Amino acid sequence: MIAFSHLMFDSGCSIRALIPLHPPAASSIAHDFDRLHYTLTAITLFFTILIFSIIFVFMVKYRRRSEDERAEQIIVNIPLEIIWTVFPMLICAGLFVWASALYVRNSRPPAASTEIFVIGKQWMWHLQHPEGPREIDELHVPVNVPVKLTMTSQDVIHGFFIPAFRIKKDVVPGRYTQIWFKATEVGDYHLFCTQYCGAGHSKMIGWIHVMEPTAYAAWLAGNEKNPSMAQEGERLFDDLGCAGCHTPNNTGLGPSLVGMYGRPEKLRDGSTRMADEALIRQAIVNPDSVPLPNYPPVMPTFKGQVDEEQVIELVAYIKSLGAQERTPNP
Repeated sequence: MIAFSHLMFDSGCSIRALIPLHPPAASSIAHDFDRLHYTLTAITLFFTILIFSIIFVFMVKYRRRSEDERAEQIIVNIPLEIIWTVFPMLICAGLFVWASALYVRNSRPPAASTEIFVIGKQWMWHLQHPEGPREIDELHVPVNVPVKLTMTSQDVIHGFFIPAFRIKKDVVPGRYTQIWFKATEVGDYHLFCTQYCGAGHSKMIGWIHVMEPTAYAAWLAGNEKNPSMAQEGERLFDDLGCAGCHTPNNTGLGPSLVGMYGRPEKLRDGSTRMADEALIRQAIVNPDSVPLPNYPPVMPTFKGQVDEEQVIELVAYIKSLGAQERTPNP
């Protein structure tokens, strides 16, 4: 009997190892979302069993025993009405507050997050680090460091999904979406596309490699030395002739870009918008939609002249200006 019980236990462990019930929880938010999921599952199972048990008991206890039998008609039962109205309302309100608190807490990345730019294409993920390294269908990140993903698509809607981190976000053409995570376990984790994006959708997969900080620093140092995204953006900025209008001292036909990122900008119609990645991209590809007061609408559109990767490099350069004065390239 002891040997048989050990055999059964080992078999059960082997089955769970071969067929895991859920992905590993490898991010700072994974356990919080798992607790909410398990609570919803438990509540659903509890009320499902309760309701069907009551139905079964009533079906047997109050079954019709003769043709002449007539059930007593209950017109109203105030305590029962209160119970099945108030209790579900309290449960739903509690779940709503819990889920909303999780959403709000995880909707904005920490200020010190490492930023990674992601472009979805049929059928691959292009990921770029601010320091310059580019990756295809792979992403190397340090453990216990918040990582912010700024994402867009070059063709159709994609879905960036890392099951082990419990994060998923649509990647939409023509706009930026953002998501963040902090990996808490070193290892390799699956990356999937969750939106059907064409014939090669099933091949649009990848890996997230979570590394110790020292190993990640060695990986960065060992990669081919590429110019940073800000440097590439500055080169493109000069090649496109943007420096002729956007002078640091505001004497050109366009506004100075020094310190613009993250600052509220008042538009010609009186509205105010934050100069974030989305607004800068909109000003590059469709400048007429972002009219600024005191500046003539003379900026040409660069839609079709630069691809999404180049737009991201321009955005990275404008973000890098900060409050420092730009030094023109020779």
